Amino acid sequence: MGYRESCALYWAEFWDYETPKVVVVKNRTLGIIYRIIQLLIILYFAVYVFIIQKSYQERENAPESSVITKMKGIGMSNSSMGMKIWDVVEYVHPPEGRDIFSITVRTITTPLQRLQTCPENDKVPGSRCSSDSDCLAGEMELLGNGVKTGRCVTYHDSIKTCEIYAWCPVENRLSIRDSVLKMAQNFTILVKNSIHFPRFGFTKGNFQKSRHPSYLRNCSFDEETDLYCPIFPLNFIIEKAGETFDELSQTGGILGIIISWICDLDKAASECNPHYSFRRLDAVSQGSDSSLGYNFRHAKYYMENGTEYRTLIKVFGIRIDIIVHGEAGKFDIVPTVINIAAALTSIGVGSFLCDWILLTFMNKNDVYSARKFEEVIKERIILAVNEHGASEQELKAMQAENCKHC
Repeated sequence: MGYRESCALYWAEFWDYETPKVVVVKNRTLGIIYRIIQLLIILYFAVYVFIIQKSYQERENAPESSVITKMKGIGMSNSSMGMKIWDVVEYVHPPEGRDIFSITVRTITTPLQRLQTCPENDKVPGSRCSSDSDCLAGEMELLGNGVKTGRCVTYHDSIKTCEIYAWCPVENRLSIRDSVLKMAQNFTILVKNSIHFPRFGFTKGNFQKSRHPSYLRNCSFDEETDLYCPIFPLNFIIEKAGETFDELSQTGGILGIIISWICDLDKAASECNPHYSFRRLDAVSQGSDSSLGYNFRHAKYYMENGTEYRTLIKVFGIRIDIIVHGEAGKFDIVPTVINIAAALTSIGVGSFLCDWILLTFMNKNDVYSARKFEEVIKERIILAVNEHGASEQELKAMQAENCKHC
């Protein structure tokens, strides 16, 4: 058969319709394997895909969310500067009620600072000196507090540091006033959260409007009895995050309140409830002692006898980050049809695996192979004879070639 005849044969075969041939194999072992594979596929789709994953639903996992916070509580602290009363204005930053805010639990205060010359803190790299030549006038250290004047002066005892022009006295262990607000652990935090799933037009909040207004003034969160009372004592949040107030009051820290909304909208709206979890967000185990916790500085300025003064305050706080996650699902015909079609298609995997076992590992696999592909081979030979007039010698050659593949 020449080149043209071969091309014509392949072109004719291209337009053939192929249909599977059903071969019944009387083999109990293979039949058991086949049914087990089918059963496992059916159980996977029925239990995991449709019941657990609810793949018959259309899903939305990016809800619109708003958070309003409000703190309540009053405390008192004692230091060398005397007794101080702390109210919400003093210890909450910022005061607007955002989803990220900090609560002051400890302060280090450096009072009566004004612009003048004084010794640099000996903890600043490059601040120590033995003579004026070690202090270059006009130079500023990256971690320093001011501009060097060019003089080397006594800092404390026998320690000498470069003199600087800055807000003096600089923050150091000799000038600071330390105070801890221990009552902060009893303060309460109101967390009002509302979510909206725009795809389904569903909105819900973590508080109940039907309750009497006095309810929120007297309740406290309890997962079993008061799920819709979003008022959390600070110490409750700290304990749930696996921390202690004594530790956080020294270094500060970042705690997360994670609110999760997992809603099946095929059920009643009352079944869609918030779930709360608490954990520490700053990586304690990965940081050095100097980088642990959360702190910041701010200053209060005032004038006295024509001179500007300030009080420098280093604040150690507990920062609260409120993180909202949500996912909602509702029945939809499109994902249902897609997953049913995927299930029916996957059942065919059983036939593929059993065919592979039958033609590879079973005894008499040559016989099974000949039976399975018999009709396909026969049709090719008849087509070649009828349409292209293959000679007897060519017919025998095709049969021999086909037998090799059988």
